Amino acid sequence: MPPTDASANAPTAPAVEIGTGTRPRARESRIDRVAGAGTDSEDTLDLRLPDELVALFAEDADAGGERSPGSGPAAPVSALPIYDDLLDHVADWGPISTAAGVLHLVPVRIERDLPIISRWMNDPAVAAFWGLAGPRTATEEHLRSQLTGDGRSLPCLGLLEGVPMSYWEIYRADLDPLARHYPARPHDTGLHLLIGPVGDRGQRLGGTLLRAVADLALHKRPACARIVAEPDIRNTPSVAAFLSAGFRFAAEIDLPAKRAALMLRERSLRHLL
Repeated sequence: MPPTDASANAPTAPAVEIGTGTRPRARESRIDRVAGAGTDSEDTLDLRLPDELVALFAEDADAGGERSPGSGPAAPVSALPIYDDLLDHVADWGPISTAAGVLHLVPVRIERDLPIISRWMNDPAVAAFWGLAGPRTATEEHLRSQLTGDGRSLPCLGLLEGVPMSYWEIYRADLDPLARHYPARPHDTGLHLLIGPVGDRGQRLGGTLLRAVADLALHKRPACARIVAEPDIRNTPSVAAFLSAGFRFAAEIDLPAKRAALMLRERSLRHLL
């Protein structure tokens, strides 16, 4: 399915973790199993689109000249171009103005972004909640599992005034294993956030960016009624950042890798919180 200001008031805020049902790496490993051959894991939701719908998308792509060269009627179709609308084309959401400057979410390109994201993941404060410290291959596997998946999760680099300073994951919480642990609704959208530079943490920046991206997601995804997050309950700076961003604490939930605070930002309450 992160750091940052994760802290609303903590000057030494650790990485803020934004919304998945488990640590991000644990969530993605389960998604990998979904994408592979059959699995018996209780923590996996085997949610696939019907073959008829896949075929229909394939025909549409073929008619528009978008299908991969050389693929015939029965050939597998590239997952991301077809299913990208599971998140309503995050790449096209565009920049958003915040109190800290203009933020732009740019889908990750491994060859370009792996070095900086891996460096952030190896910060001890980040590693404590993301679990991706170590060689770059660990981070690369985590990123690639989303980029080659079915489009239910998209990793993005956050550029503030053009400077890369945060890592985001936008995902369909209702199609994630997280949905087993709370009363999910169709099109629930989850967020993960990691603020990379140490100097940007503890400045209440996390709350500012979370509010902006949550509101942007609600604006760009009209079918989505709420934004979901589930930071580790021990990560008090992260929980505080969500609260300052207009999320409300809904419950404590037991996830496979942690006990989490279920945080919600509802469309109907976004102007009140």
